Amino acid sequence: MQSTQTRSQKAKATSTVAGRGVPVAAKPRKGNSEARPGSGPSVSAQERELLVARAAYFRAEKRGFAPGGELQDWVEAEAEVLRLIG
Repeated sequence: MQSTQTRSQKAKATSTVAGRGVPVAAKPRKGNSEARPGSGPSVSAQERELLVARAAYFRAEKRGFAPGGELQDWVEAEAEVLRLIG
């Protein structure tokens, strides 16, 4: 069975550039929550150090505060924070 839709109905159904039949790409939304490198809020050195300290604490807590892993906790926490804030 053939489609009975007319050309004008097809034109209304799809957006095109200057009537040339080229589909128009959707514009990105301003409220996009997707993180992009360099687009996040700036974090001061003091705030970054606080975030690293908290992350290191939680890593130490996760391993039962066993002695000897403090440096590793800090290094991994620092890498994680830097990755997250860009």
